[in-house]
Amino acid sequence: MASFDIAIIGGGISGVGIAQYAAAAGYSTLLIERGEIGGQTSANSSKLIHGGLRYLETGQINLVRKSLLERRNLLNLAPTLVKAVPFYIPVYENSQRSPWTIRAGLSLYAVLSEFDPLGRFISVPAVHWHRLTGLKLSGLKAVFQYWDAQTDDKLLTQAVARSAQALGAEVYAEADFLGMEHQSHSCSVSFQHAGDVRRVEASLVINAAGPWVNEVIAKVSPPLAGVELDWVQGAHLLLDIPALDGILYLESCFDKRVIFVMPWYGQTLIGTTETELASLDKPPEVTESEVNYLLGIYRHYFPLSPEINDLKAKIVQTYCGVRVLPKQSSQAFERPRDILMQTSVSHPRLLSLYGGKLTTFRSTSAEVLEWIEQHLGKRPSIADVDSLPLG
Repeated sequence: MASFDIAIIGGGISGVGIAQYAAAAGYSTLLIERGEIGGQTSANSSKLIHGGLRYLETGQINLVRKSLLERRNLLNLAPTLVKAVPFYIPVYENSQRSPWTIRAGLSLYAVLSEFDPLGRFISVPAVHWHRLTGLKLSGLKAVFQYWDAQTDDKLLTQAVARSAQALGAEVYAEADFLGMEHQSHSCSVSFQHAGDVRRVEASLVINAAGPWVNEVIAKVSPPLAGVELDWVQGAHLLLDIPALDGILYLESCFDKRVIFVMPWYGQTLIGTTETELASLDKPPEVTESEVNYLLGIYRHYFPLSPEINDLKAKIVQTYCGVRVLPKQSSQAFERPRDILMQTSVSHPRLLSLYGGKLTTFRSTSAEVLEWIEQHLGKRPSIADVDSLPLG
């Protein structure tokens, strides 16, 4: 029976990031993914590598600081996959957030970026507002421009997986996790791949299955309870409308949320929503109410768009990712986005991850690596992940 230091269940951005960090640190590493690497949540995000400007409203200062640091790191490590993009925030007479509020938030954002060149922002002179083609100018009081970054989330995830493999990690896609037995000195993990059932021993197991984290826990022996969670769907629409030169950060005309109108391979991408799901019994689909919500916001801000009267006909693709959020009574938009790492006295060799963000996958991986080192001790490292290019 093959044996590994680390077995990782889940080939999204968190799983492959942990695989890369563990392999680079000298641990023998196995990763199994039920479908295509990066094919689920990590292919259905808002495609942004960003500090999370809106998280300042809910006091998530440390998350923003961490995210801004990781933005800088990814721009350096993956220059072909992560690109700096200008963001624009229009502020209207009836906006819930005043120009002063936005300026204060952007000033704090700049400070938290540790005066990275991308931390700078400006107030766009009114004579240049017309350059935001089609944007409603009536009632417009101010436009702010700042910087964040955009990526192809699926390609980035697959690039990290290739890096992990180059460091010696064994990666199995299209592999079904069958079960895990937690023993005193190791874990026995079984999975099916290419028609064969395989069993391996692993000193530690990382459950990075994203929305299916509790589904994995249900297959653990002895039985173990998962953390109560909510599944929150984020829908996106891709419209056959020429892209703007930059990303618009828009306040919803229906509620307190913000959405993005983004360029995406020459077309226009709009997202996202936050719709709680009752279960994951079937693949998530964009709902009619989500379509109406996103198109309603677009119509509000682009009333003179030539396509405004037949926007639904311009939809060329829809997709939605599912976030995992801790169960709380507050609205999904207001809940913390920090990742939760869960272990137990009865199952000390199993670590389960709840939540997480595309932008901060490297810091998540570093935290998990610390947990690994505490259990197994340090090994001679193979490579420095801070100098491994991704692409």
